[in-house]
This record gives sequence, C-alpha cells and structure tokens, in this order.
Amino acid sequence: MRFHVHVWLLLLLIPAVLPVLCCAAGAAGAFGQGCWVYFGTFTGGMSKGIYVSRMDAAGNVTVPELAVTCTNPAFLAMDPGRRFLYAVNEVDNFGGRAGGAVSAFALDDRTGRLTPLNQQSSVGTGPCHVQVDATGRAVLVANYGGGSVAVFPVRADGSLGEARSFIQHRGSSLNPLRQQGPHGHCIVTDPDNRFALACDLGLDKVVVYKLDSVQARLTPNDPPSAPLPPGSGPRHLAFHPTGNWVYVINEMGCTVTVFRYDAARGALTEIQNISTLPSGQAVETRFTAAEIAVHPSGKFLYGSTRGHNTIAVFNIDSKTGRLAATGRSLDIGSPVCVMCVPVR
Repeated sequence: MRFHVHVWLLLLLIPAVLPVLCCAAGAAGAFGQGCWVYFGTFTGGMSKGIYVSRMDAAGNVTVPELAVTCTNPAFLAMDPGRRFLYAVNEVDNFGGRAGGAVSAFALDDRTGRLTPLNQQSSVGTGPCHVQVDATGRAVLVANYGGGSVAVFPVRADGSLGEARSFIQHRGSSLNPLRQQGPHGHCIVTDPDNRFALACDLGLDKVVVYKLDSVQARLTPNDPPSAPLPPGSGPRHLAFHPTGNWVYVINEMGCTVTVFRYDAARGALTEIQNISTLPSGQAVETRFTAAEIAVHPSGKFLYGSTRGHNTIAVFNIDSKTGRLAATGRSLDIGSPVCVMCVPVR
C-alpha cells in the first residue's frame, strides 16, 4: 500500500505506506512536541479506516497504525479544541437509504487513537468534504454526488445531532460529462465565522451562505455566489491569513482563481486566474487540480495537480493578493492531503 501527501513542504517528508483519498488541513498550534498525523482512506483490501502516525519536530514520521475502523473515511476535520475528529464516509447506503454518512470520534491525545461517538446521514450521496466551524458547535459537509451542503450541531460530548440545515444546489455548466448537475466539493467558513463558502464543481460557482453556528444553520447570502470561468470545476478554496483574499483551485481547468473578499458582505470579486501547470504545459484530460494551501506567513501558495503529479509554488503579493509563479514545481506523485494535530 502507498500514499502521497502534500500539505506544505513539511509533509512531503512522509513516506509512502498506505492509500489516502484526501483528508483535512493541519490544525493550528506549535509542533514543538510533535504532532499526530491522521490519514483518511478508501477502505478495502489492506485498508481498514483512519490511520495515525506521529511526526516529531524534525519531520520524522512513524509507520501509520490503525486509529479506528470505519468505512471510506474520505476527508477529515478536527474541532478547535483538538478533542474530536470528524470524517465523511463515502458509502452508497446509510440507515437503509441511499447516501453517505458523517462520523464523530473522540481523540486520545496520549495515544492518537480514536473512539467512535456516533454517525449521522450526510443527507446526500458522495460526501467528500467536512469542516468544523470556529466555535466547534457546527460541522459542515459537502456532498459531491448529491450536489448539496449540510450542517450538523455538535453536542457537548462531541457527537453529532441530525442535520439542521440542508441545501440542494441546482443547475449545470459547460462540460456535459462532469457538469451535468451540481457537485458540492467543499464548504469552508470564513475567518470571522459569519459566512460559509462552498465550491460547486458542477455549477462553476462558489456559493456563499450566512452561517449561524449556534443554531447550526445556513441561509442564502446576498450576493448568493461568485462565478468562475465556464468549465473550471472549482474544487477547494483557502483564505489568506489576512482574510482579504480567497484562492480557489479549479479541478478541471488546472487553475487557481484569486478573489478579493469583502468580509462585511461575504462578497467575492475575481482579480486573477493562473495555471497550476508549468509555463507552456497544456491542460490534458488526465490532469486534475486537487488541493490548495496558503503558507501561514501569507507569502506563498501551493496548488497540486494530479496526473501531472506536481505542486505549483506561487508568491503572494502582500498588497494585492495576486499570485506569481515561482518557477518551482514539486514532483510528488499522486497528491492528496493529511491532517496534523500537535501532541500535548
């Protein structure tokens, strides 16, 4: 078994040992005592669920061990207090109905092991992304197959209540094979925790919602969305540390779209569209852009492209938020992402 990872350069040191579909971005905090590194997987064969390694301050990583058994934990997210971990389960049927699930686990910070708390229906097929809001009161999920988003309340013990918000996206876009309907690919809260931004690959839009974390509810924003160039296929997004800009990586177009962000209104204004591929490299159907990360310093942005198997490195202009390719491209195999949790 093998995996390839790509959250910042630090995680490029992890060896290839098991299959990872995709996981969550790193948790905040110092890594002086090391951190737990969690891997989501597509289960079957040798893979049984979520795996964990320990990474020390020098970047040395232990061989992954099974943290908990569960089915197809495709993406992971940690609560702000680093006590609970949440995973979307890409299953075809849950509770006797078509659709996926979202699971809650308690984390043992001494061993890195996970204890199951409960599961809820994701209220849609193909759940592929999960995030916990800044208060830890709400868990947000994007359903790729169903083309929808949902929000779940977090109970005092970290377990999840049934979804309080469910919004079905509608529409289509340019590509008849990939964009015949909506495909929610991620949902991310803004730095002020007032809005939630959802990339929909099928609609070529970033859909914006007002977030009520206390009630775990979403309501449409005004303006309701921001368009991307037809056929782009927006997949994931990342905020700049200042909150002034939003960077969207487009799976089908192999590009990054830069937006100016109006935090008061939850409004996005496009200012740039730049390729994740080296200069002169044409987009091929086997190339699909995947993950995006902004360095904590706010000076650099990283964007991965599967098929081409590289991470593009960009400089970020501190005044405008615009990107400039550095000319560096990191060859890493099939890029995905992992989660780091500092050891206490």
